[in-house]
Amino acid sequence: MNNQINKIDDKIKIIISVGDESGIGPEIILKALFSKEIPNNLDFIIVGSKINLENTFNNLKSLGIENIVDPNNYQVHDIKIPFEINKQKKSYGNASFFYLKKAIEIVQENSNAALVTGPICKKSWALAGHNYSGQTELLAESCQVNNVGMLFTAKSPITGWRFNTLLATTHIPLCEVPNQLSTKLIHTKLDLFSKFCKTYVKKPILKVAGLNPHAGEEGLLGSEEKNWINNAVISWGQLNNTVQVSGPISPDTCWNSSAKAWRDEKAPTHDGILAMYHDQGLIPIKVIALNYSVNTTIGLPFIRTSPDHGTGFDIAGKGLAQSQSMVEAIKAAFDLTKDSRLFNAH
Repeated sequence: MNNQINKIDDKIKIIISVGDESGIGPEIILKALFSKEIPNNLDFIIVGSKINLENTFNNLKSLGIENIVDPNNYQVHDIKIPFEINKQKKSYGNASFFYLKKAIEIVQENSNAALVTGPICKKSWALAGHNYSGQTELLAESCQVNNVGMLFTAKSPITGWRFNTLLATTHIPLCEVPNQLSTKLIHTKLDLFSKFCKTYVKKPILKVAGLNPHAGEEGLLGSEEKNWINNAVISWGQLNNTVQVSGPISPDTCWNSSAKAWRDEKAPTHDGILAMYHDQGLIPIKVIALNYSVNTTIGLPFIRTSPDHGTGFDIAGKGLAQSQSMVEAIKAAFDLTKDSRLFNAH
């Protein structure tokens, strides 16, 4: 037991992959690490170009921004990637790809580590010959994991409640969503979701959103709920009696309870909602949680989080980027890794 306590008390390492350096990634990292909200008992390793980080620091200082850290005070795993002046987008994409590859290696070498990834540009990856639809796919391949999920999590600064939404389908056209959905997919995602929630709660309460308006209105507004989604939820619940699951719930009301729990500590809470498609889940998340939302990949052998926004090319280098989502990504990486280790120690 003493060995378990000592292991739990070890510092958690947070490995930060810078992402696309032509975007706001370096800026939000330097701003976030200055925040007083960041736990003290963390070791950081930043994976990227040390020169770029130093240049970002000097540029922000020249703009009169003081609330940033000096990258020279942090451990930087400096990676030098060949840069083509006439093919900048390709070069930045190539660099961000290899930063992530190295960051994954470092996390895998440390049992008490979590990964925080800066935003990348998928088009730049493709130009550099890295044909992945996103960082999640490279993570799954590198970890040799087939079943991963895109989870958005946010901890309310008002109530302390953790707001979770998992996506059944991710980056696909809306017209393809009904074709991708199946009982097997719903069950697989609920398996992932319940496992994640059980790292910090014994009996999770999960909800499943319907696909159609009013969850199909008994087949009048769509047949999927009546034909199979309702049975998929019931059959999964029968096989998992340690989880309370309900649905399909009308999408226009499904997140009402989330909004109440976010701002009222006396409101009833739940542990997560399974959304059928990307925007169905992301719109309420961004409205309710705003800059506190964090993208998390579940199903990996370690915790991975990232800010819930893109590269911000239009404001890069101007000192305008907000860092709250990166702060939340670091905090979530710490909280979820700590909770998972505590849970697994018993």
